[in-house]
Parts: sequence; structure tokens; C-alpha cells
Amino acid sequence: MAKTLFEKVWDRHVVSKVDGGQEIIYIDRHFIHEVTSPQAFDGIRNRGIGLFRKDRIVATADHNVPTKDQHLPIRDFLSKHQVDTLTKNCEDFGIDLYGLGHPYQGIVHVIGPELGITKPGMTIVCGDSHTSTHGAFGTIAFGIGTSQVEQVMATQCLLLQRPKTMRITIDGKLQDGVFSKDLILYIISKLGTAGGTGYFVEYAGSAIRSLSMEARMTICNMSIEMGARGGMIAPDETTFEYIKDRKYAPKGEEWTKAVEYWSSLYSDENATFDAEFEFDAADIEPMITYGTNPGMGIGVTQRVPTSAEVDSPDSLKKSLDYMGLDEGESLIGKPIDHVFIGSCTNSRIEDLRIVAEFVKGKKKAENVTAMIVPGSKQVEEQARKEGLHDVLSEAGFELREPGCSACLGMNDDKIPKGEYCVSTSNRNFEGRQGPGARTMLVSPLTAAVIAVEGKIVDARNYIGEEVPA
Repeated sequence: MAKTLFEKVWDRHVVSKVDGGQEIIYIDRHFIHEVTSPQAFDGIRNRGIGLFRKDRIVATADHNVPTKDQHLPIRDFLSKHQVDTLTKNCEDFGIDLYGLGHPYQGIVHVIGPELGITKPGMTIVCGDSHTSTHGAFGTIAFGIGTSQVEQVMATQCLLLQRPKTMRITIDGKLQDGVFSKDLILYIISKLGTAGGTGYFVEYAGSAIRSLSMEARMTICNMSIEMGARGGMIAPDETTFEYIKDRKYAPKGEEWTKAVEYWSSLYSDENATFDAEFEFDAADIEPMITYGTNPGMGIGVTQRVPTSAEVDSPDSLKKSLDYMGLDEGESLIGKPIDHVFIGSCTNSRIEDLRIVAEFVKGKKKAENVTAMIVPGSKQVEEQARKEGLHDVLSEAGFELREPGCSACLGMNDDKIPKGEYCVSTSNRNFEGRQGPGARTMLVSPLTAAVIAVEGKIVDARNYIGEEVPA
């Protein structure tokens, strides 16, 4: 019987089926951080039980951590308390922790792949919605709630309803200046923030296969923003080359066996999906959001829609009021206050290289505060080794230390009320980057160009631009 990639991985992890259609699924890897794990640890303690498989848990501190002076004690009381609590819980239960000061510390969805912990065919969970990032490796990866975090700690299993399957095929070649972030924002703008609800999405097609692993992670990372349970991409030679020789990658004969299995993880030719969509990569231009959810996105040369052009006029009005924008307005030329490059969506070394390549020899605009936060200590060190830190600093960008930073308002890196931030993160909800902050989601290149120009522009017009003598 022909199977989809999702079905192949899911079926391999079914422990038991339950009356009513639910299934008990074994979880291969459990990532935890300081925000959603404390209550789960308390539950384990209160029940007087231990961790079923502590060797399958990987912990790091990322959401609350400061991104400056990480060698000093954390000043914010709540952040310090949460990070200290994670440290104590990991000590009490014998869990490896990549905390502040550790050479592997970083955003949970960055360190898993770069350490080779994330591998094709796995089931992966974390108390964080963007766990779908790991699906780029052909895994079933999704976010869970705190009560489920406790369930996995206690049993290494979850009771779940099998999601429906969707395939999104993108064929063709992306334009110069258009990246995976633009691709996924384009898809979400077409399908809406509820278009994937109840589905696990597989991304396929020549445009997807041409992407690097880091670009694929960006695609899967934002699957949750269209309501999907998760997203995944079939592993191929690009995947294997990325994993090979990483710290926790299989070695020797085990590597050969692993690749043999991983090579079987694709949707069979006659496999059927519950829903299918197709897009042409050539239709995608640099994207930018204008509203207060990731589905409110347009090509940068397009205009903000009018009430007559949308299904929810009231929602549009509310969003535009918050964003300080008008119906039918062009965003080109609009001044910007902040540029944030970071988050589990776009904080990897390729993202920093894209930014550095453009800003080399240039200066950010005086009206813009530009902040770059690497996704991990390894990314930070690689950036320094390649000289990217110097390039970015000379251009007026501030390179911080690893953490979730200005992606969300849970740490010191907040955007002031009423100010505009062009961001490479994944969410533009009201108050997401701080109370009253106005967020516009873009790709790293678009963010870099806007930082230099000080206003919203079409990045395609600046490709290959000569640096003034």
C-alpha cells in the first residue's frame, strides 16, 4: 500500500491504538527549555515518579535569557528565576543542560539540528510551537503543552489523534532576492492562518529540493502559522550532507545503515493526501506583512488590501489601526525604526552570511536600530571566525549573544510602543515584540536592505549593487 512520508514515520511509532480513533505514539526526542518545563517537573515530583527516558531529553535556556553580558547574573527577576529553575531541575533529574555559558547553548530549534541530534524519521516534541522546524529533516515534529511535556517525561509517549495530510508543491525557480522566508510567507498569505488546521504538511517540488537545509528549516518552522500541526520535507542528499560528521550523527557502519533507512523516507508515487496545493516559485516576490498575523502578507510592491478585497473587513480594520496603516496603502518608502535579525526562523549562519554580504562596506541608516542575534553559541563563534562580526559591526549592526531575543517580549529585547520593527522572526501578533510594538515580517536580505535604506524597499533593486568608493 502506498504511503505518504508522514504515514511512514507515524506508523513506525504507533505503540497502541485506542478506542475512539486515538493512538499512543512513541517520542524519540524531547527538547525542553525554561518556560514550559517547570510545571512538568513539579508534576513528576508530586507524583513520586522518575523520568522514563532521561537520555532522550535535551535542555537549553533560550526564551528568557538576556542577549548581552551573559557572563553576568541575570538582572530580571522572573527570567533569572526561570533559568535557575531549569538548571536545578536538570541537576535533580540528571538531564544534560546546554545553559548559559555552555558552548552549545542556543535556541532549542537551532541547536538540535546543528548538533546532529535531529535526524530523519524521528518523532520530536517540545513545549514550543515552532518545534515544526525539525520537520525539515523528514521528522514528525510538533509543539506540545505543559501537561503533555509531563506525559512525555513520564512515559516517552503521547496519546494523539492522527492528523490529516496535506502536500504543498512549489515548482520552478525563485527570483534573485527571494528566499525561503518569502516562500513560506507567500504560502501563508494564500492559504490563511487556518488553512492548515488539522493537517500535517509535506512540502515538495523542485523549488523545495533546491533549498539548503537551513532554508528548509525556515519553511517548516512557520508551518504552525497557517494552523498546521507541523511541516516536513523528505530527506535527500542535501539532508545527509548536512548531518554527516555532526557531533551526534551516526558514525561508520551506523551511518551507512542510517542513510539506507533515511533514503526510504519519501511519499510513494501513488500515495494520497487529504489536501493538495500547488504554487509556482516564479510568482513569489520579496514578502512583507502589514497586519497582526503572519497571513497578512503581501509582495513588497503590492498595496495593503482594502475592506472590499478581504473576507474579514473588521479584522483588517483592527489590524491596520494597530499598525498605523491605511487600506490600499503602498508600504514602499515607509520609514522603519528597528530591524531585528534572529529567532528560530532566521538566526543561522546562512542568514548572517546573507546579511553580511549585503551590508559589507555600507552603513545602516541613522534612523534605524539594527540588532542581530545568532541562534546559538556555535553560530556566534562561526560568525566571528568568518569575520561576519566585524562586517556587521562596521555597518552599525549590533551582534548580540544567543537567545530568542526580540522575537517575543519575554526578555529585555523589546520594541518600544508604536515603533516599527522589520523582523526575520515568525510572528507579528499585537504586542509580540513588546506592548504596542508594530512588527513586519521579512526575509534576512529584505531586513538588511531596509536597515541600510532606513525605509521599506524592494530588495531585488539592490542585488549586485556596487559599494561606493
